[in-house]
Amino acid sequence: RSLVALFFGGATTGFVIGGVLLIIVGIITRFALGSILLFVLFVTHAIVGAVELGTDSWIEAITGNLFTAEQGKMLFIWTSAIMFGLRFCAHWIETKLGLSPIGILVTSALLAFGGLQLASGMNSFAIALLALGIYALGKTFFWPTMLAVVGDRFPRSGAVAMSIMGGIGMLSAGLIGGPGLGYAKDRFTAEALQKEAPAAYASAKASSESKFLFLAPVTAVDGKKLEEAKAAGEKGNANQKAIVAANQAGDRATLKADSFLPLTMAAIYLLLLFYFKSIGGYRALKIEEQV
Repeated sequence: RSLVALFFGGATTGFVIGGVLLIIVGIITRFALGSILLFVLFVTHAIVGAVELGTDSWIEAITGNLFTAEQGKMLFIWTSAIMFGLRFCAHWIETKLGLSPIGILVTSALLAFGGLQLASGMNSFAIALLALGIYALGKTFFWPTMLAVVGDRFPRSGAVAMSIMGGIGMLSAGLIGGPGLGYAKDRFTAEALQKEAPAAYASAKASSESKFLFLAPVTAVDGKKLEEAKAAGEKGNANQKAIVAANQAGDRATLKADSFLPLTMAAIYLLLLFYFKSIGGYRALKIEEQV
């Protein structure tokens, strides 16, 4: 319901439509409570969408600001190539290394957290390759493994639950992940500039505020003035150099804040690991076994 409301701009119409859909689904299912495990997986996949696709929508711009636009493209290709190659190795990892799908998710979330933390402090292209390579190792198996867990544990749902999960992930990426990181970048950049060069911030403030969900609105740095400062480079005046420095500080702080999403996922996956251990371990169910 919340994602539907956000799709309609958070307007009352969105909440009404979401409520109506919720009631319709309730009537169809006779208001059955359903599986708590499946609900947890749906919620977690919303975080997956925000982390994986939301971060992807910003990472090239962020690395392009910290280094060069060309290097930003190269880093994006680097992470994509790692993901492409590793997704052919999931079966080998599960069978040869003995990791269950939940174990893979725990490991992936911790790698993504570590990669983003390292990326927030990267100051050379070599470190960027390492940091984003670790991050790519982590995010590679999020989406497909989550779908696999739903298929393993809820075989009667067929493609329906997988489709719902995919939809939740895509909505979250577009409505929470991308806009959330954009808001974080605006906020951290403005805070850094206001702290280091108040006069420059006063002259470069945007005419409108940046908003996201229930968080306090922030007056960001005007995009046109930011681009002018970046284009000026070393020839820019003191204010323009302060704007560029604040923009880079905002990028680093955004990556650090983003890293806590996979850390949250790691905590959820760890709880799921303990849950499956308590019921005899993770295994795929057959249709006749599902209750």
